[in-house]
Amino acid sequence: MNPVIDLLKSHRSIRKFTSQALSPEQIDAIVTSAQAASTSSNVQAYSIIAVTEPAIRLELARLAGSQAYVEQSGLFLVFCADLHRIRQATEQQGETFHQNTESFIVATVDAALAAQNAAVAAESMGLGVCYIGSIRNEIDSVSRLLRLPELVYPVFGLTIGVPDQAPSPRPRLPKQAVVHENTYKPEQAAAGVQAYDEVMSEYYQTRAGGKAVTNWSRSIADKYRKPVRAHMRSFLDAQGFRLD
Repeated sequence: MNPVIDLLKSHRSIRKFTSQALSPEQIDAIVTSAQAASTSSNVQAYSIIAVTEPAIRLELARLAGSQAYVEQSGLFLVFCADLHRIRQATEQQGETFHQNTESFIVATVDAALAAQNAAVAAESMGLGVCYIGSIRNEIDSVSRLLRLPELVYPVFGLTIGVPDQAPSPRPRLPKQAVVHENTYKPEQAAAGVQAYDEVMSEYYQTRAGGKAVTNWSRSIADKYRKPVRAHMRSFLDAQGFRLD
């Protein structure tokens, strides 16, 4: 089989790491791989902040919901959507910088693509990773801590390190629920979700020793029955992003 495909299919989030530091060569390989990711029109509208100062790592862990692995992983990277650098380049050429929802999407997607390259590169070296979207819980404080200028926002963090656990990969939705031929088929998706709920009900019970009675749809309903991080729009407005 293809070893790259095998690596991708074996992904799991690691939330416990040894104290072993990453080598400069490993870090360089991870960052170089991130920069090799696809980017819309070569704008490269993202920045990566490698957080090495222990006090900053500790505070980021607190702001992310007191997740210890943010502080304890061998490397913590914050991937930021960055239109600040794009504006600078445009204005240096004597042009007026225009940005809207599309440029915001481009920057966010660029950051995500770079991060996924970094994650795969890390896993190819036997390291573990975990995305940390919860840095957006206190996004104002995180942005001030990292001194992010206007038109930059932290999309998520990425913990990287030597795994100190070996969790099983979490089952994914069946292809029936995700892949459609030619047109979107709601009934097909619904049937796929129903089948997945049965799989995830068993998975949650196994993981919790029989104490968890839930499934994927219930967990999603619990998450989205209230607005999630409703502060994001006002933060992005204050940060200079125009979503129009």
